Amino acid sequence: MNITLPLPDDFHIHLRQGKDLENYAKSAALQFGRVLAMPNTEPPVNSAESVKKYKEEILTAAPGLEVLLTFKLNKNYSEQELLEMRKNGAVAAKYYPLGVTTNSQDGVAKIEDMYPTIELMEKHDFVLCLHGEEPGAFCLDREKEFLKHLEKLCETFPKLRIVLEHVSSAEAVECVKNLPQNVAATVTVHHLILTLNDIVGDSLRPQNFCKPLPKLPKDKEAVRAAVFSGNKKFFLGTDSAPHSLEKKESLCGAAGVYSAPVAIPVLIEEFENENKLDLLSNFIAGFGADFYKIPRQAKTVIYTQKEWQVPKTIDGAVPLKAGEVLRWQK
Repeated sequence: MNITLPLPDDFHIHLRQGKDLENYAKSAALQFGRVLAMPNTEPPVNSAESVKKYKEEILTAAPGLEVLLTFKLNKNYSEQELLEMRKNGAVAAKYYPLGVTTNSQDGVAKIEDMYPTIELMEKHDFVLCLHGEEPGAFCLDREKEFLKHLEKLCETFPKLRIVLEHVSSAEAVECVKNLPQNVAATVTVHHLILTLNDIVGDSLRPQNFCKPLPKLPKDKEAVRAAVFSGNKKFFLGTDSAPHSLEKKESLCGAAGVYSAPVAIPVLIEEFENENKLDLLSNFIAGFGADFYKIPRQAKTVIYTQKEWQVPKTIDGAVPLKAGEVLRWQK
């Protein structure tokens, strides 16, 4: 049995830097036709020059991959700087609250401090991508506590396109549903299938540790219900975030799930199990492109129903579903 799908988009992926970037970009290109690369590298992508350089590095590693760039919203930019970054391939800014995730030590303490840049972004129709967690709140409540900032942004900048990244809570799903059409959310593969029990249940599983945390069963079900309803506000952004085994299994384990190599096969299974395969195309290669105002993919990919075992490591990192058997492959 075969299934033909549009060449997938990933509107939230981490490709890292240096030698790691070479491997991660090549692996991403095997699965996706177009990706939105995140800027929380060291040093960060936060200038026209660094946007241009990062795009060149990615394309050198994976020449056939279509790359969209983000820049880090950790300072106020001039109008000219924004336009130069757009010229070099940036379509969005990424907001990281101070200290909430990988390389966010230069994150923003108060989002209101970024309002001058956000006003210019609204003027020039950039997208604002939000890591929506409130620093200092209890770990399971951080996304819920952040929603007041999202609502204020919508009131202050009514024409700004906003994406709440890696939505993970029932409250956030409901908030996005109720806000205007210029607000959307990316959904990861791991937040569709994991709860906190898959990290600290019967045993500690650091490979499933990520930010925001997978939460309670009711939260997972809310995320799934939004996706399987075919709501155009919810589309794929894997937040695939590889770390070496040494960084994951350490005294201070890094947050991130390496899902890119298995994302589409897992999604086919999940949509198939829910009898919603007819909705998969829009989720992986439709709604996101529409929201970002770019053409939908014209190319297609054929997936075959044939079992395969996920390797225990890929590119030096442990992937999602490592060692498990999946039913679909490209």
